[in-house]
Amino acid sequence: MSKTSNEFDAVSWRPTVAGRHHAVASGHYLATLAAQRVLDAGGNAIDAGVTAAMALAVLQPDIVSFAGVAPTLVYLKDEAQVVSLAGLGYWPAATDVERLRREGAGTVPEGILRTVMPAAPATHIEALRRWGTISFEQAVTPAFELARDGFYLYPLLRHVIEANAAKFDRYPENRGVFRPHGSTPPIGSVLRQENLGRTLFRLIEAERACRGDRDAKLQAVHDCFYRGSIARDIAEFHARENGFVTRDDLAGFRVPAEPGIACSYKQYTLHSCDAWCQGIVLLETLKTLEFIDLAKLGLNSAEYIHTVAEALNLAFADREAYVGDPKFVAVPVAGLLADEYAARQRARIDSRRAFGAMPAPGVPEGAPQPRAASAPRVAGGRVPAPADTIYACAVDRFGNAYSATLSDTSYDNPMVPGLGLSVSSRGSQSRLEHGHPACVAPGKRPRLTPSPALALKDGEFFMAFGTPGGDIQSQAMLQVFLNVTELGLQLQQAIEAPRFGTFSFPNSFAPHDYFPGRLCIENRVDGACVEALAHLGHDIERWGAAVWLGGAVCAIRRDAGTGVLHAGADPRREAYALAW
Repeated sequence: MSKTSNEFDAVSWRPTVAGRHHAVASGHYLATLAAQRVLDAGGNAIDAGVTAAMALAVLQPDIVSFAGVAPTLVYLKDEAQVVSLAGLGYWPAATDVERLRREGAGTVPEGILRTVMPAAPATHIEALRRWGTISFEQAVTPAFELARDGFYLYPLLRHVIEANAAKFDRYPENRGVFRPHGSTPPIGSVLRQENLGRTLFRLIEAERACRGDRDAKLQAVHDCFYRGSIARDIAEFHARENGFVTRDDLAGFRVPAEPGIACSYKQYTLHSCDAWCQGIVLLETLKTLEFIDLAKLGLNSAEYIHTVAEALNLAFADREAYVGDPKFVAVPVAGLLADEYAARQRARIDSRRAFGAMPAPGVPEGAPQPRAASAPRVAGGRVPAPADTIYACAVDRFGNAYSATLSDTSYDNPMVPGLGLSVSSRGSQSRLEHGHPACVAPGKRPRLTPSPALALKDGEFFMAFGTPGGDIQSQAMLQVFLNVTELGLQLQQAIEAPRFGTFSFPNSFAPHDYFPGRLCIENRVDGACVEALAHLGHDIERWGAAVWLGGAVCAIRRDAGTGVLHAGADPRREAYALAW
């Protein structure tokens, strides 16, 4: 096996999976298998990706809702372009910001009031309509069967349910699905979601009943959810519970296709969804690191971790200052990703001392006047587990690629009785501070953590990658990308390598805890390295050897020389990759 410059032992727990025709990687092995079957049958990457995405909403129901978020990137080989589907809902028209302040004591409260428009169904339907080849029924059938028939309750899913038992128990539908008979089922039991299965079958029936062409049939599925009986059930539930969502809100919801944002990094071009999500953190950090010889520093040396963490801290400070829904906020995207700005940010990194707190934001071209922000809420103890997410990617024999990060928890928001799903609780990532770029407003989208990525090399597809993990997402994705491109690791080795994460900024989730100077590091990193980082001024928190808190990256990379697709999935969770 090859070695990096610091002699990191590059043996991996799993092999990098490789194939010449197609590949898929996702956060659960059954979703990966469902997508692989689609590819084997002749479907394309979008067909397979949507199939995996909908299955993941059943297989990871604690942290992914079928009616949640689904930011999606698609690489179209024949058109040589990357397109984004803006799979994030906005606040309902009747949103009362003052009520949120009263009931949430300064942050968006848990419960029905944090509901925003459910974007995932519309996103999946639009992806199939624009670029897919199979029917909605073909794509959703694995999800439907897993909901109806059930699946093995694996350890991490049981852990999250049990850790949030009191929250699940607040709501009858949630309790009935996840804690029947008043207790969390044991590992190895079969988890069935029969109401969700019936909801999915309603969508299948809507497609079957439509006599038009494929577009008309997919429109009928969309209308069933957003204008028909499912929309009625959601709106009536909100009316009974004094929520904000109405049938008019749902009826008007569509998912736009848009270019997204991108930056150059050496011979690569990195693509993300627009600044309604945090993908810009990954891009800005790469620009800051672009002219630093990271390979010379050595993988996970004290110098390497310090440099990468400080670059991330600068980008997170800018996220806090500038990033929000571009329909409402003039985010200085071009300025944040400019070469000249990256050079100025790079010069702020001191190799001899950590910032020790969130640094002041930079001043990129086009930045608004600094606002008078209140001091963020400082937290103690350990960094909390994030309200989480999952990821899926696929590449087909034609050269197209799909990359999507699916999310929304089911323990902080009531599931709609009879539907077996929680409508997007992503309002938890909005802020209530006047003037904050992510502050709540009717029609405005929260600033989203889920942020898939696609990378091109010399104009050709190179890599699709993403991860769950809240604020760790951009960080874990960055480390894996650098492990491949700068440190020369094989894809699976790059995913499994020891990981770290900085949390020296307000958390994206309410109540937005802030841990000044906090740097979390997996315990496979050498103790002397950790001591050196503490000496530099980092507030060290040790993680276990390969913890789910550090993300669970899935990725597919194309070798330009051979055309072979390399797929990897993170053993930190139930993620798996397949290829042929």
